[in-house]
Amino acid sequence: MRGIKRRIVYVALYEAIAWNVVYNALFEAWEARQTTRGRSLLRRIVHAAGFEGGLVLAIVPMFAWTLGTSLVDAFMLDIGLVVFFVLYSFAFNWAFDLVFGLPKSALGKAETV
Repeated sequence: MRGIKRRIVYVALYEAIAWNVVYNALFEAWEARQTTRGRSLLRRIVHAAGFEGGLVLAIVPMFAWTLGTSLVDAFMLDIGLVVFFVLYSFAFNWAFDLVFGLPKSALGKAETV
C-alpha cells in the first residue's frame, strides 16, 4: 500500500487514539532525503520521540496556562501520557509498516518500482 491511500489508512487507524498528519509528512520528507533507506530501530526511536517531543511542546504550555501552574508542574502532570504515547507511537508505527509495508521515503530505488 502506497501514497495517499496508505496515509489515509494510517491516519484513520492512528488518530482513533491519538495528531499525526503534519508530523509524518515532515518526517517522510526528511527520510526521503537520507542516503540510508529502511526503518532501523534508531530511526523508529527518533520518529516516536520526535512526535512526542512536538506534542509536549504544544500541549504542556497549554496545560500550564489552563491550570494556572508552572511549565514544570504541567510537564509532571503530562508525563504519564508522554510515556504512553512514545511507546504507543513506536509500536504502532512498527506494526503498521509490517502490515502495510514501508512508505516510499524508506524504500530504496529498486523497491519503489
